[in-house]
Amino acid sequence: MDSKRMKKSGGRWTRRDFLLASLGAGAAAAGGIYALGRRSRPEGQAAVFVARSPGYGPDLASIVARGFRELGLGPAEIKGRRILLKPNIVEPRVGAEHICTHPLVVRATIEAFLGLGAAGVVVAEGSGHCTDVHRALDESGIGRVLVEDRVPYLDLNQDDLYSLPNLGRRTRLQRLTFPAALQKADWIVSLPKMKTHHWAGMTASMKNLFGLMPGSVYGWPKNVLHHAGIIESILDINATIKPHFAIVDGVVGMEGDGPIMGRPKPAGVLVMGRNLTAVDASCARIMGLKPERVAYLKAASGWLGPIREENVSQRGEALESVRTDFALIETIPAHRGLRG
Repeated sequence: MDSKRMKKSGGRWTRRDFLLASLGAGAAAAGGIYALGRRSRPEGQAAVFVARSPGYGPDLASIVARGFRELGLGPAEIKGRRILLKPNIVEPRVGAEHICTHPLVVRATIEAFLGLGAAGVVVAEGSGHCTDVHRALDESGIGRVLVEDRVPYLDLNQDDLYSLPNLGRRTRLQRLTFPAALQKADWIVSLPKMKTHHWAGMTASMKNLFGLMPGSVYGWPKNVLHHAGIIESILDINATIKPHFAIVDGVVGMEGDGPIMGRPKPAGVLVMGRNLTAVDASCARIMGLKPERVAYLKAASGWLGPIREENVSQRGEALESVRTDFALIETIPAHRGLRG
């Protein structure tokens, strides 16, 4: 592994450039994704915990701690471990709870891991949109929590770098470059917001890991990965990094033209689990979507984790009891057919 700063990949693209360029490549790649999804493969089993949380109140830490217990996560696994939390801090606006992971969800997760004896917790993000870290932390409210709780923040866009072979091999990228902070962490935890998504159909814990990829290499907003294929890049990143846990903020999610331009959607849930594919499949069902119609989940099924209902052991609330259909936009190709 080379921890020295590596050269940037290619030149700077405009958002319009890479979106136009990716249309042809993305369409061709999508055919491969769907063909892959048609194969019959055993999926394995995974457990997912769903908790009601009608608001961002003081009980969030107890909800997260309960989820840990339900999923068999205790001090024996966490004591002495270094935990990296990766929230979604995309384009924050003061008072817009539906855009970024809520700061009190971040705080609850910090408290829960420290309560199990973690050696330390860091919060880290490599935002693809807001490159002004101080503004992002201030307007999202996460900065205040970190100052009050004395928890460090890492800008993954500007960290030292190392590279790994691309274990997913769904894009043509032979190696993937990551921030050195990931090497120092024992556990990588995805803390996303539950949203519909303009290009991926939906976004939760797996797509959130785009923010691990340094802008110093992959551009803004991760242009290199968009051009390589969004669905394929989601799969490659998750297969290579192998994250350990996910807690999805669905207390107030986003529907419509996400991940930035959509509307608030109160879903009143936190969704947790060790397997990110299973977590996202449960999120899809809560949102009224069919996981097998979401391209990245269909491709991940039987490889990165289970998506079929019979293979996901639901703990906590029954999915139908918390289902609330997220609005889709028919003119957005990635939204079509997600309800079946």
